[in-house]
Amino acid sequence: MPRVKKPIERMFRRREFMQFSACGALAHLLAAGLESGEKPAGVGPHIESCILLMYYGGPSHLDTWDMKPDASPEVRGEFAPISTQVPGLFVCEHLPRTAKLVDKLAVIRSMHHPMTNHNAAMYEALIGRLPGGGDAELLGIDRTNDFPNHGAVLSYLVEQGKLPKPRIPLTNVALPHVMYNVVKLAGQNAGFLNARFDPFQIDRDPNDPQFRVDELKLLQDVSPDRLSARRSLLEELDQTTMSSAAVKTLHENQQRAYELIGSQEAQLAFEIEQEPDRIRDRYGRHRLGQSMLLARRLVEAGVRFINVNDKIHNGQEANWDSHQQVFPRHKDDLLPPADQAYSALIEDLDQRGLLDTTLVIAMGEFGRTPKINGNAGRDHWPNCYSVVLGGGGVTGGATYGTSDNIGAFPASDPVTPGDLAATIFSRFGLDSNLEIHDSLGRPYRLAEGNPIQHLFD
Repeated sequence: MPRVKKPIERMFRRREFMQFSACGALAHLLAAGLESGEKPAGVGPHIESCILLMYYGGPSHLDTWDMKPDASPEVRGEFAPISTQVPGLFVCEHLPRTAKLVDKLAVIRSMHHPMTNHNAAMYEALIGRLPGGGDAELLGIDRTNDFPNHGAVLSYLVEQGKLPKPRIPLTNVALPHVMYNVVKLAGQNAGFLNARFDPFQIDRDPNDPQFRVDELKLLQDVSPDRLSARRSLLEELDQTTMSSAAVKTLHENQQRAYELIGSQEAQLAFEIEQEPDRIRDRYGRHRLGQSMLLARRLVEAGVRFINVNDKIHNGQEANWDSHQQVFPRHKDDLLPPADQAYSALIEDLDQRGLLDTTLVIAMGEFGRTPKINGNAGRDHWPNCYSVVLGGGGVTGGATYGTSDNIGAFPASDPVTPGDLAATIFSRFGLDSNLEIHDSLGRPYRLAEGNPIQHLFD
C-alpha cells in the first residue's frame, strides 16, 4: 500500500472539501457564551458539532475494521473481508453499506489503553484520562471528583466564552439512555465541573411512536402567563431564603430552563415524527437508527456535542460484549443495525452539506482478544482496537496507525483516548493547553494527549 504522507496510509485521492468555522436535567441547561476562542495553529477550518457513537461492550475490531485474513483460523475468525470504494482498504462483509462510504471515513487501527473492565474502560474512552482508581474499581457516574466528559467540557467553554453560543440553549445532549454495568457507568457526566454542565439526557426510545421530550413542554394547565407568575414568585422566595451566591446560581439555572422551554427551535429539533418515512426507514426503525437520526436533527439545530449510546446494560445478550458466539452475535444482531444506521447518518449529513462541519466518531470502550476463546467468543482487549472517524474535515479513505499481524498491539503510530480527546477539541478550534479547574481551583489541561493532525492535513 503506498504511503503518501506519514503516518497516514491513503488509498484514494482525497476529495476536495469546504469547512466552516454539547445539558443534564432541565434545571442544569447551558446557554451562555460569547463568540471567541483560542485557536491552535495548523488546524484549519473548524467543526460546529461532534457526534460520538458509543457501541457499549466492545465490538471486535478483528471482525469489523482490522481484519486479518492471513492469520491462523483461531485469529482470523469466520468473516471475510470485502473491498470498498477505496482500493486496498477492506472491511467486514457484514458492513456492506458502510463499505460504500469509506472515502468519507478514516480508520484508526492503533487505539489502546490499559483498562480491561467495562467501567474503567468506559471512563477512559469517554473522558480520555486514566481513572484514578485504576482498572479494578467499579466506577459509577455519581462521583463528583471525576474529570468531565468531552461534551461537558465544551459546555463549560461556551460559558467561559471560548466557544460560540449555540443557536438553541443546548450544547451537550446524550441519548437514548444512560449506560449501566451494576452502576451507572462513569464518564457520562460533568464530574468536578458542576452538574449544570451535565448533558441534557434523553432517556426514551426515539423509535417509540409516542416519543416526546416532556421536559421541553409546559403542562397543559400551565399557560405562559401562569409560568411568568410562578417565575416571579420563585424569585421573591429565593431572595428571602438563600444567600446571594446561592440565589445567583439558582436564578442562572432557572433562566436556562425558561430559555429552553421558550425555544421553539429546540422543541422542533426533537420532533422526529416530522421526518419523512423514507428517511426514517433508511436509518432503520429501531432504537439505534432513530437515535442517530435524532442526532442529525440536533446537529441541524446547532447542538455542539451529541452522545449516542448503543445498548444500555452489560451482559452477553445485552450489548456488544461477545464472550460467547461472537460471530453469530455480530452477524445477526449487532452489525446489521449498526451498518444501516451509521451509513445512513454519514450519507444524510453529506447530502445536507453538514458532514464537513460535523465530526462523527464510532467506537467502543475496547476491542476483543485476537484469539477466539473456548466459547467461540472473544474477550476484552484494550491493547489495540479500532475507532472510525467520519466527516469533520478528516482525510477520507485513510487509515492511521497499524496493528501487528494478529491485531494484538499497535505496530505503528499508537493512539490513546487522550489523543482522541485532543483531536476533538482541536477540531473545535481549541488548544488542548487551555485549562479547566476542579472544585479546589486546581488547573488541568483540556486533554492529556496530542491531536492527530495528519488525519486533517
